[in-house]
Amino acid sequence: MLSTYLIGLREGLEAALVVGILVAYLVRTGRRDRLAPVWIGVAIAIGISVLFGAGLSLVDEALGERAEQIFAGVTSFAAVVFVTWMIFWMKSAARNIKGELHGKLDSAVQIGAWAVAATAFIAVAREGLETALFLYSTIRSGDAAAGLFGAFLGLATAVFLGWLIYRGALKLNLATFFRWTGIALIVVAAGLVAYGVHEFQEAGLLPGEDLLAFDISSVLVPGSIIATLLKGLLNIDATMSWGEVVAWFAYLVPTLIVFLKPSRPKSAAPAQPAVGQPQQQHVS
Repeated sequence: MLSTYLIGLREGLEAALVVGILVAYLVRTGRRDRLAPVWIGVAIAIGISVLFGAGLSLVDEALGERAEQIFAGVTSFAAVVFVTWMIFWMKSAARNIKGELHGKLDSAVQIGAWAVAATAFIAVAREGLETALFLYSTIRSGDAAAGLFGAFLGLATAVFLGWLIYRGALKLNLATFFRWTGIALIVVAAGLVAYGVHEFQEAGLLPGEDLLAFDISSVLVPGSIIATLLKGLLNIDATMSWGEVVAWFAYLVPTLIVFLKPSRPKSAAPAQPAVGQPQQQHVS
C-alpha cells in the first residue's frame, strides 16, 4: 500500500502539474475557449491508461502458470525501465518543462481544438501509461486490494496538491519533492528487479532458484507488520535467492549514485562577434 501510494502520488502530481500549466496558460492568455479540448484530451488519456492497466490484468489471468510467471517478469522489467527513464527525464527537464509546454500549446492553439486536445492527451497519457504499468507490476508482487487502495489515495492526494498549487494556496519545493520521491521510487524499482528475477527463476528462464542467499522465515513471520513493510516497500521476502539479492543491489547502487550526482551546469557559449565587427587579434 505504501509503495503504490508513493507511485500514485509522484506520478499523479507530475500529471496534475502538467495539466495545471496548460490550464493556467490558457486562462492567462485569454483563451478559455480552448479549455474544453484540454479536458477532453486529459479524459481520453486517463481512460486509455485505465484500460491499459485492466488489459494487463486480463492477460495475466488468461495465461497458464509458466506463461504467467514469464509475463509478470517481463512487465516488471519493463516497469523498471520506464520508471527509471521517467525519474531521470524529470530531473533533467523539470526546469524547462513549463516553457516547452507553453511553446507546444501556442502551436496547437493556432492549428485548432483537436491539436490542443492532442497536446493535453500526449502529456497526460505518457504519465498514465507508465503509472498503470508500474502499479500493475507492484500490485502483482503484493496484496492487490491494499495496493489498489494505496494507489487511489496517492492519486487523490496528487490531484488535491495540484489544485492547491494551481490556486496559489500551496508553495511546494518541487525540486526537493521530486528528488526524495525519486530516491524512494528507485528503491521500489529495485524490488521489482528482484521480483522479476524471482519470476524468471520460477519459470525456468534463469538458474539459481534453490541457491538461497538467506532464509529468515523463522524470524520474519509472514503477515507481520515488519514482513509486510519489507515486502511492500522493498520486495524483500524471508527467503531470497542469490540471483534476487544480486539483482536488487546491482540496480539500486549504481542508479542511486547516478541520480544523486549533481547535474553539471551548462557552460555558456562563447560570445560571437557582431556581423561586420572585426575580431580581436591576439599578439604574442
